[in-house]
Amino acid sequence: MRADAARNRTAILASARTLLIARGPEAGMDEIAAEAGVAVGTLYRHFPTKQDLVREIAEDLGTAIAEVLDSAAARVAAGQTTAADELRGLIRRVVVDLGEERLLRAALSDLSPEPLRAMREHAVAAIESMIDTAHRDHALRPGISAEDVGLLLATSPGADVPEPARSRWTELAWLALSDHCR
Repeated sequence: MRADAARNRTAILASARTLLIARGPEAGMDEIAAEAGVAVGTLYRHFPTKQDLVREIAEDLGTAIAEVLDSAAARVAAGQTTAADELRGLIRRVVVDLGEERLLRAALSDLSPEPLRAMREHAVAAIESMIDTAHRDHALRPGISAEDVGLLLATSPGADVPEPARSRWTELAWLALSDHCR
């Protein structure tokens, strides 16, 4: 790919992410092209349909999430950290650091179920593995599952809630999950 074409593609993806976060699925291709500073024809050469554009964004997001989870699992397996610490860090990252990414996932959910389904399955498997390890270490309350963590994350406060409150929420959520009395 030529350098200018690569720059255009990067600008299109960045603009689409920004507009999908701000406006959800209603963001139009003309708006995305204008935000990226490219002609609509340029956008359509890279992404013939809006679904193609959304699929690319969803796949990029899925890859990034998988890398985060795989790195966490590798650190636990290498004995560099505990599964409980990684789970606690994951909750903080999603709720405090990635508030906008949560909005993006919500915007993408209606448009691109397949990449998001694969991302969810990978995430659940990685979280289940860490939960199993944390249970063996007696760091989580008995019965806590990946579905419980998913429910907490899905219902956690979003970017519209001030950061101090999101941080406090993560502390309270961790207290609810952890077997801190042992």
